[in-house]
Formats: sequence, C-alpha cells, structure tokens
Amino acid sequence: MNRPPDPAAPVRGLGLCSGGLDSMLSALVLRHQGLDVEWITFETPFFGADKARLAAGRLGIPLRVENITSRYLELLKDPPCGFGKNMNPCMDCHALMFRIAGRIMEKEGFDFLFSGEVLGQRPFSQNRSALRYVEKHSGYRGFIVRPLSAKLLEPSIPEQRGLVDRQALLDISGRSRKRQMALAKKWGIRDYPSPAGGCLLTDPGYSARLRDLYANDARIDVAALELLKYGRHLRLNPQVKIIVGRTKEENEQIIRYFDSRSDFLLKVRKYPGPTVLMPRGGDEPAVMLAASICAGYSKAPETLPVAVRVATPQGRKTVNVLGIGPAVAKKFLIRAAG
Repeated sequence: MNRPPDPAAPVRGLGLCSGGLDSMLSALVLRHQGLDVEWITFETPFFGADKARLAAGRLGIPLRVENITSRYLELLKDPPCGFGKNMNPCMDCHALMFRIAGRIMEKEGFDFLFSGEVLGQRPFSQNRSALRYVEKHSGYRGFIVRPLSAKLLEPSIPEQRGLVDRQALLDISGRSRKRQMALAKKWGIRDYPSPAGGCLLTDPGYSARLRDLYANDARIDVAALELLKYGRHLRLNPQVKIIVGRTKEENEQIIRYFDSRSDFLLKVRKYPGPTVLMPRGGDEPAVMLAASICAGYSKAPETLPVAVRVATPQGRKTVNVLGIGPAVAKKFLIRAAG
C-alpha cells in the first residue's frame, strides 16, 4: 500500500459504488483533483449492480462487478455487529465490501479506497463509531477516504501523505441532501436514483421470510433466495413450506425456479388460480393441505371438491380437495411481526 517509486504515476482510488448520487459525487470530488478513480460494486440476491452500471456509464468511470453471494450467506448466519431493524447487517456488510476492495487495491496498485458515505446520514450505519468499526474490520484502517465528509473525520493516510488534497474534500453531514443536490446541479448530474435503499434485507416482509428460511432449511441456495421475492410464503410445518403466486407474473417466476428433481408444483384444474410451489416436496398430509390452500386461493367454488394437479419428481397425480380460503390459510403465512 505504498506509492509507486515513480512520482509521475497517477494517484489511483478504488471506490465502492451503489449507483446513488453520493457515490457519483464522491468520485467526481476526487476526479476534480486530477486523480484516477475506478469503481467496484457487488451483487447478491439481496441487491444488484444495475444502478452502479448506469452511474458508471453516465460518468465514464470504469466499473467492476463482483458476485459475493457465498460470502454473504456466511455473514448472515452470525454478523459480528448484529442486524439493523430487519436482516440488514449494514456495518459488517460494508466492512466485507471494503475488505474485498482492499485486496484488489493491494493487488492492482491502487493507492486508497473511497466511498460516498456521509457522516450522520444513516443513524445506525453512518455515525462516527460505525465508520470507525467498518475501517477496523475491513483490515484497511486509514486507507478509506470519504470525500463528502472527510473534513469532519480524521485525516486518512492518503490525505496525510498528500496524495489526496484534504482542502478540496467536503464537510457534509446529516440527512439533508441539499448540498448534494446543489453539487449535482453544478456538475450537470440530472438523472440519479432516489436515496431509498435497494437492499431487500431492509424490507420487513423479505426479512421475515429469510429468517424462516435460515431457521428451517439446512440447505440455502440462490433459487431459494430468489423465490423469497415472489408470492405468499406459508409454513405448513417445520419441514414444509409453500409459495403461492399472487399474479400471473409471480406464477411465471415461481415456475422459473421450480426444480423438477426435488420440488412439488400444484395447480387447480379447470379454474383460474395460483401456481403453488412446495420446495423439496413434503409428505401426503402436507400435499393435501397445500392442495386445499391452492384451491382456496383460486376461482373454484368454495363448497365443492376441486381437482388439483400435483407434479412431483415421481410423476403427476390429481387430488380432490375442499378449498381452504385465505381467511383460514393466513395462520400459516410467514410475515413480519406486528
């Protein structure tokens, strides 16, 4: 992490990019000093790279995308700093991202890391102690520059060495975005996403379904995580869960992640209704209960037996059931507390 011997070599920063306005501004503050900036962004089933790709295209900043799903699943089992309001391990998440970026920094000769974090913008994950925690646990303490709030923080090593001009950095703090919006106007940034987070782990409903998955399923794969985004999730017993589509689009997504080698798929015959997925199948009582719930959410008559087709790895069969309506089925719903 030392400067190359050639004093004419450009100073290079590798930044974490979410694709939001703060990420864009942090890169521009450094680029206006004549520094070379590049970005790295990360993707998992919980958050993607689309916004970062758009931002990189708009500003002409090189971007690399890293999929960190396997490492992230390990982190979610027991994040050292715990979770936020839902299943969002924000501080340990940021530390992991900086750790990965830091290794690239060392390998490829970047001089420092940076991000668009603003002191006090998020009370839990961007207060002074949280920023220190992230630096310490990233393994790159002193090498993280936060251009938008740098003047309010301890000088980083790149600033101390004169690689980054501290006087040209900013002193933004708090939740107001007036200064960022003024800078965006000044620098001609007219199209940027709202500051709302794009991480599913901050969503109460998704978090409840994810907690249930961790509590009841020893094997969690990408398909299981993707399915958490769609339909109603009902826990029939500790071994069996079903996913009930709510719309045509959700039915299509459920079928997309259906694994015919292990899962069961249920559909009412002759009447419009949901697609129901039973990941990894279940015993006969569970299948009959799932079929009744499938019928209850369909347009089939409430008081007559309904034929439900069940596809299993062993073949297809049809069962006849009375529907269980939503008012009764809701006791099985996996949902956020309160």
